[in-house]
Amino acid sequence: MTRKRLAIVGAGGFARELRWLVSEINSSAEKFEFSGFVVSDLERLGSRDSQDSVLGDFSVFSSSRLTFDAIALGIGSPKVRVDMAREIRRLNPNLEWPALVHPSVKFDAATCEFQEGAVVCAGVIATVHVTVAPLALVNLACTLGHETVVGAGSVLNPTVNVSGGARIGERVLVGTGAQILQYLAIGDDAVVGAGAVVTRDVASGQTVVGVPARPKGSG
Repeated sequence: MTRKRLAIVGAGGFARELRWLVSEINSSAEKFEFSGFVVSDLERLGSRDSQDSVLGDFSVFSSSRLTFDAIALGIGSPKVRVDMAREIRRLNPNLEWPALVHPSVKFDAATCEFQEGAVVCAGVIATVHVTVAPLALVNLACTLGHETVVGAGSVLNPTVNVSGGARIGERVLVGTGAQILQYLAIGDDAVVGAGAVVTRDVASGQTVVGVPARPKGSG
């Protein structure tokens, strides 16, 4: 099997975790060769970034001597994930966006779908008929019940629990440890605060916090 040469956008902590995820995939089957990190602005690299493995800024996507043919997003912000993907595709529409699924993830292969550019991290449990849409990120140790849909570009931070039948819209951010009860809908661009327990639908663009979750700023 020919390994895909993979670059990761970003060079911070989550980008390093994504590099580890790729190495874990390779421990089961050699699928990828890590080429390096790509950042949007070299001048903004800081002490917490992996500077020694940075290939360059977004100008590399237009290079005639490209050293990779696949790309993944090591970015934890839903809007930034979507915006960067749009820009990268404009610069180079030929790059592949593989779904990256850690080998420890438990899911029903016959009915679950992890779409283009999705990332599913270690310890996730996705039961049956779960869909993780393009560019969505499901972080460490989340649980996704039957028929859960995680919309395009959305980010579930570690240990989020989503009950069966819940539908999470596009570009949604769900904070660490939050719980979404069954058959609820979270609208596009909504934010669910860390530790919140969502017991009713959340409107598009709304931020909810607390137990039970209520719109931020309400009594």
